[in-house]
Amino acid sequence: MNDAVALPPHRFAGLVAPAVDRAFVAGMLAGRDGGGAELGQRYGGPTATGFLVELRTRLAAPGGTVDAAGFAAVTRHRDSAVCQRVLDKHVAHGMLHRRADGAIWATDRGTAFLAEMYQVHGEVTEELWAGHDDRVARLVEALGRLLAYALVTAEESDEPSEAFHAVAPPYEPDGTPPGVLLLNRLGSLRYHRADAHAAAWTAAGHTAQTVDALPDGPERLAIELETNRRAAGPYAVLTADERLAMLADLAALPG
Repeated sequence: MNDAVALPPHRFAGLVAPAVDRAFVAGMLAGRDGGGAELGQRYGGPTATGFLVELRTRLAAPGGTVDAAGFAAVTRHRDSAVCQRVLDKHVAHGMLHRRADGAIWATDRGTAFLAEMYQVHGEVTEELWAGHDDRVARLVEALGRLLAYALVTAEESDEPSEAFHAVAPPYEPDGTPPGVLLLNRLGSLRYHRADAHAAAWTAAGHTAQTVDALPDGPERLAIELETNRRAAGPYAVLTADERLAMLADLAALPG
């Protein structure tokens, strides 16, 4: 297949983003409905656990810390004062520690919750994607290569990568089930695009609030195309055939 004609990285970045979103959201919803919500209630409910779930790929790791810049980037489309109040509640519930500089990390109780969350996600993704073992394995391998490339290039680039570095590389202890590897790698890749999107709308003179309010039209399209360009880098590690296979595998996953 002619790599230049088929799916160049910048075009693929735009096509694969909704497929990544669909598979990731399906896995997270399955986790919520398959025991995650009940698990969260045992630890105090969303006011105690919300950001631990969102930042689990870093906070579940021994010593895993999210700094203030990373947290601000992950929550850039939300009211910062509200987010800080939620963190206050997480701390009050004994789920997170927070330093004076805004860095957060899980307490022993928070770590125990996240270990159980990983178990729930393992069970529900095994059921959700049953019969698709080969497809899941291919996606896990491809996403591993993409994330490794993205991490290296983020270190070497001046492009903003705060949200991506808040969640990547995802914590993957020995024995992590394939479905959890897939779910968490998809989630990390989404934040790579989120940083690219932020860079694109910032370059166009927007803030998180103004870009969210931007109607469909030429300006929004231009920002999306620039997002695709900035998010395209990691996809260069895949051949055109591998890009097509990734798109097909994501589309075929149930959920």
